[in-house]
Amino acid sequence: MSETNTFGPLVWDEISEKIYELGTSQGALYVMGTDGAYLPGVAWNGLVSVKQAPEGAEPKTQYANNRKYINMRSAENFKFSIEAFTYPDEFKACDGSKKLAEGLHVGQQNRATFGLAYATVVGNDTEGIDYGEKIHIIYGATVAPSSRDYTTINEDPEAIMFTWEGDTTPPGLSTEMQALGIRPTAYAEIDLTEVTPAAATALKEKLYGSSTAPAELPTLDELVTILSAE
Repeated sequence: MSETNTFGPLVWDEISEKIYELGTSQGALYVMGTDGAYLPGVAWNGLVSVKQAPEGAEPKTQYANNRKYINMRSAENFKFSIEAFTYPDEFKACDGSKKLAEGLHVGQQNRATFGLAYATVVGNDTEGIDYGEKIHIIYGATVAPSSRDYTTINEDPEAIMFTWEGDTTPPGLSTEMQALGIRPTAYAEIDLTEVTPAAATALKEKLYGSSTAPAELPTLDELVTILSAE
């Protein structure tokens, strides 16, 4: 069957197509339990930024017949950093802290694995920041110890900014995901401007909870099911 092709010159900066992204909000933390399942999510108040810093995918050149034959890429590793003015009590276990008694916590303990979800704003030239949003999900995360600067209060006080450097271990994939050719990943991004309002609502109720269900971190398979719903 023949296809009709439409040709024309490239056009830049058309109305409503000047897209940009900003902000970090609606942070939600999901600590992994000892059974490997994520516990119900909690709100992360005071979240300032999540900086994505993936690494890897470095070229490894292979030679044959005295010339460059192919470039192979190493596996990617998803790293990130978090900045926040405060953190949920549940995050203390992720930061190597353990409660001994009411008000008493000790550090340098095992660090719990966690998942993290947060939203960013998508804007354009006609609707501004009301155009839409994206939801970002990080799986299998752990964080390293970080420095904290406690200084005297002066005439120009500033709140302490907590920072953590994070690494991830991608979860295993279902046979369905493997059949699609998906490689293990610790990061997923959902552009809500590309899904139906019903799917966006269902996703938020899954992530943030509702009057009938707790906040839960969906797997990749669950994300596909939620976002594919009419």
